[in-house]
Amino acid sequence: MWRACERWADRLDGVNRWVGQAVCWLAVAMLLVQIVVVVLRYVFATSFIWAQETVLYLHAALFMIGAGYTLLADGHVRVDIVYGGLGPRGRAVVNLAGVVFLLLPTVVALLWFTRGYVWNAWAILEGPISVGGIPASFLLKTLIPVFAVLIGLQGAALGLRALAILTAPPLVGAQR
Repeated sequence: MWRACERWADRLDGVNRWVGQAVCWLAVAMLLVQIVVVVLRYVFATSFIWAQETVLYLHAALFMIGAGYTLLADGHVRVDIVYGGLGPRGRAVVNLAGVVFLLLPTVVALLWFTRGYVWNAWAILEGPISVGGIPASFLLKTLIPVFAVLIGLQGAALGLRALAILTAPPLVGAQR
């Protein structure tokens, strides 16, 4: 069973690894657009709302889509008061409990409670946030379920890895 858990976890990790490598380019794009906005404002004394909103859209996409990769890379915030002192099996118990009782229920609740919000935005193809802005705030709102799905997939991978550690046969002479 533990080998199957590891194989599935590897597949799920692959999704967020690929997404993380792709989404990192949004940071470069966001930097370039922000430079254009600053140059337009301070050199040419002009600005465009759509350019400023482009930075907002890229920033939102970078963080919402990249959150699953952050969890994969163990870059999320964690209070290591207890966790840091645990062995691999203890950490696996904490990770599995966190995924089952905290992360996955939160993902399900997020998908459930925002479904109408996102659906309605798509139904009317909700327009710009500001007058003269990007006429696609429905795309921005779509980042919410994308975030939830990617975090959920990575949480499932984390839970499967924990399950693999807990169900693996003990190694002779090795600390688990």
